[in-house]
Amino acid sequence: MDFSFTEEQLMIQEAARDFAQREIVPIAAEFDISGKFPEETLRKAGELGFMGVEVPEEYGGSALDAVGFALMMEEIAAADAAHSTIISVHNSLYCNGILQYGTEEQKQKYVTPVASGEVFAAYALTEPQSGSDAANMRTRAVRDGDHYVINGKKSWITSGPVARYILLFAMTDPAAGPKGVSAFMIDTEKDGFHRGKIEPKLGIRASATCEIELADYRCPVEDRIANEGDGFKIAMSILDAGRIGIAAQAVGIARAAYEASLQYVRERHAFGTPIGSFQMIQAKVADMKMRLEAARLLTLKAAWNKKVAAAAGLRNTTESSCAKLFASEAAMFITHAAVQIHGGMGYSKEMPIERYFRDAKITEIYEGTSEIQRMVIARQETGLR
Repeated sequence: MDFSFTEEQLMIQEAARDFAQREIVPIAAEFDISGKFPEETLRKAGELGFMGVEVPEEYGGSALDAVGFALMMEEIAAADAAHSTIISVHNSLYCNGILQYGTEEQKQKYVTPVASGEVFAAYALTEPQSGSDAANMRTRAVRDGDHYVINGKKSWITSGPVARYILLFAMTDPAAGPKGVSAFMIDTEKDGFHRGKIEPKLGIRASATCEIELADYRCPVEDRIANEGDGFKIAMSILDAGRIGIAAQAVGIARAAYEASLQYVRERHAFGTPIGSFQMIQAKVADMKMRLEAARLLTLKAAWNKKVAAAAGLRNTTESSCAKLFASEAAMFITHAAVQIHGGMGYSKEMPIERYFRDAKITEIYEGTSEIQRMVIARQETGLR
């Protein structure tokens, strides 16, 4: 098997590493404490093409592939998970969905300014009463001539407080269940759109997250994505791509914790010797390394398979779910071990270890919990529901 990367993939990896270490690492702790949205660095990320890695150049993107995206995401996440969350949503949940299912006019209007970093965007599927059970949504879109009147509330919207455009899902035919969901483009500057409370989160604190509410919001018919009833299919296929981004994020967080631990076990001495010479520490290092490498390979396989599956007219569901599930649980294992290795300093905010630990947890929850990933994988493999 050939595990080499293309010149373009290596270039974006190097560019992302340089940007992350130079621009993000020095401010990550400060923004984690304040919870402030890191607009300045994200604008710079957009200028470098990180907000639209797989977006064609004519729409303001870098025109690379999912492997390039995964490599970029790992570098950003190794510096700060909050930045990588925002970048992941832009790439995989927002731009990817419109590129797959939108019209030429929709791509020009809604992808170009987002991929270039001119404005921010969001993806709105989850509601207060429907997370994993996404088909149980209550947000309603009712056709009224050449508009849809949309009413409802969405929760846990990444970049909701700052987004100009939102890809939103609503029921157009509640009696049809999942087949009654449709997708719409929302302009947050129009009447009827309201931002709710900002969530006080455990981790990824600089990634602004809030509730949004639509009250008699009038959405033009031309801002519907694809056909009525296609929304659930669109949402699920978009999540396949999103899970690659979260897997890469988990790898980045885990790598940062692992590398910090390696340095610490070489420098920290106890009983007259580096603690890295103790067998219990060595066992932790070995287990961390094993999981990190396996997570990275599963993630890159899922990224590589995305293009293969698309060319065959297939979804990339199993590969994406396997990568997301394993990488997120590996990140939790590795960051937990890193805290333990660092002892009291791992529990202190003087070092980034406790931030890695807090940030890792969300990777097991959003874009499909670990429990949901296991269901998805098993159903794909058995063909049973």
